[in-house]
Amino acid sequence: MLKRIAIISLLVITFTLQGCVPGVSGLKAYVDSIDGYEFLYPNGWVQVAVENGPDIVFHDLIEETENVSVVVSDVPPGNQLTDLGSPSEVGQRLAQRVIAPPGSNRQAELVTAESRQVGDKTYYNLEYTVQLPIGQRHNLASVAVSRGKLYTLSISAPESRWPRLEQTFEKVAASFSVY
Repeated sequence: MLKRIAIISLLVITFTLQGCVPGVSGLKAYVDSIDGYEFLYPNGWVQVAVENGPDIVFHDLIEETENVSVVVSDVPPGNQLTDLGSPSEVGQRLAQRVIAPPGSNRQAELVTAESRQVGDKTYYNLEYTVQLPIGQRHNLASVAVSRGKLYTLSISAPESRWPRLEQTFEKVAASFSVY
C-alpha cells in the first residue's frame, strides 16, 4: 500500500513539474502542414492576421515591432535555391527588392550570408542591418526552395534590443524547415 502511494505521488509530481517547463528554450512550434513549413517562435508572441502579405506573422505581445513572418512565393519549375544564386546574391536581391526597395526610404546592409544543408534541402541564412527613418533594425532571414515555392522566414527587432535577442532569433532562424 505504501509503495502504491509513493508511486502515485511520484507520478503526480512528475506531471505537475512537466507542466511548468516551457517549450524548447522558451520557444513554441508553429507547423503549416498545408504549405509545408515549420519553425519555432518565442513564447509570449501572438499571431497577427495580415491581408495580402506574408503567409504568417507573429509579434511580441509587448514589443510589437519584434516579429517573425514567412512569405511563400513561386519559383520557376525545377529550380533549386542554388539556381537562384549564391547566398550573397540572393541576400542582395532580397535587400534591394523586398527589405529596402527603391523609394522605400530604407537602407539594408547584408551583414552575413551563409549556406546550410539539412538533408536534401539547402537553406541560406542571411543577416541584415536596416536603417529606417525611425531607427535601425536587425533582421535574420532563412530562405529555402521546396515543391516549386520559395520560402522566406524573416525575424526582426530594433537594433537596441538585438544584443538581448540575438541568440533566440538565431534559434528561430535555424529552426525553419520546409518539406
